[in-house]
Amino acid sequence: MKLGEYTRSLGWSISELARQASMDFNTARKALEGQSISARSANKIASALSKALGERILVTDIEDLKVGS
Repeated sequence: MKLGEYTRSLGWSISELARQASMDFNTARKALEGQSISARSANKIASALSKALGERILVTDIEDLKVGS
């Protein structure tokens, strides 16, 4: 599933994704726009989604999440 699909299913805005993942708004926006983010930020997103959905979501489960080195 794509990141936007996850956030829409949860009713999350970019601001809410940023809050839930403990990151700044611009990083959350970049992730949703398909821009590269750090592995640390990607893990924060996966963790926030896992907690919200009550199931384990791995970074690799988020189809369009681009992780830089």
